[in-house]
Amino acid sequence: MKAKTDEPGLAAREGAAALLTAVLKEKQAFDEAFSRETATGRLARAEPRDRAFARAIAATALRRLGTIDTLIARCLDKELPNRAGPTQNILRAGAAELLFLRVAAHAAVGMNVEAASRDHAARHFKALVNAVLRRLSREGDTMLDALDTERLDTPDWLWESWVTAYGEETARAIIRAHYQDPPLDLSVKKADERGAWAERLGAHVLPTGTLRLDDAGRIEELPGFGDGAWWVQDAAAAIPAKLLGEVAGREVLDLCAAPGGKTAELAA
Repeated sequence: MKAKTDEPGLAAREGAAALLTAVLKEKQAFDEAFSRETATGRLARAEPRDRAFARAIAATALRRLGTIDTLIARCLDKELPNRAGPTQNILRAGAAELLFLRVAAHAAVGMNVEAASRDHAARHFKALVNAVLRRLSREGDTMLDALDTERLDTPDWLWESWVTAYGEETARAIIRAHYQDPPLDLSVKKADERGAWAERLGAHVLPTGTLRLDDAGRIEELPGFGDGAWWVQDAAAAIPAKLLGEVAGREVLDLCAAPGGKTAELAA
């Protein structure tokens, strides 16, 4: 029999709330927080699928933070007290699952209530977590329809800057693009191995030769990472080296190289 701590999906919910706390309260960069959480935190012993799911939940909650906080506030009579610990972030994670990741209500509600019950501070608010998430599972879509989500999810200073520079229609298009998970682009060290690595990684090869993964998970866990068979490099950043053509025997000066992806490509 599995222990309660091994319940499928629980680590992902605890990890997602911890990631949100690290980013929003402790002001850590998201990738830094994820690396720490998978190394020594709630996700250290989690399955790869739970790590990936925790990352997806937290990233979605951050992209949709304005909307999610507005909806949570409408489900509460007053703000949560400081003694509530991670309760707010558990609610944010649950709302992201229900409204944007479209996780089944029984799983999203049940697992986040369980995550609350396992925290010494949040356990006193598990009934509230249950009530808020159940309401969002019933009424969330209707509540969403009444909100200007693109405006809510964009800080005032950024909204004003984009609208001034590009106009409101383009600004909204930019915001909608930011809702999407960015793909991961890789440059393969040996050009004749691109096809093999694409198959092994589940990637597709772009016309420029870059490998693109739509759902990569943790980069360090991908095959070939430790061997240096490929490196992370945006497709656009890989083009300049290709434009130079064959550089064997020639001297090339790569100015302002950091972290050196183009230099690595030229040397490959």
